[in-house]
Amino acid sequence: MLRAKHYLVRGRVQGVGYRYFALRAAERLGVKGFVRNLYNGEVEVHAEADEVALASFKQELERGPRMGRVTEVVESELPVSGLYASFLIRG
Repeated sequence: MLRAKHYLVRGRVQGVGYRYFALRAAERLGVKGFVRNLYNGEVEVHAEADEVALASFKQELERGPRMGRVTEVVESELPVSGLYASFLIRG
């Protein structure tokens, strides 16, 4: 069953390749949606996939790239939009 999640990723997550890290993890796990940097230094992620893929994806988001340091991932449920054919980097 398809589900959707919104994640706010906090820590040292900009300027360290985090968006590309999330893109590669999403492609590997079959997650659709987007990732983007926010002006406050956080990274925002919208993800749509089955529950198992989303759980694995969140673990990857919590780990982050080698040069980054994730301190918190805030997760919330979203309605499934079905708008995404792939995973995209925005902004």
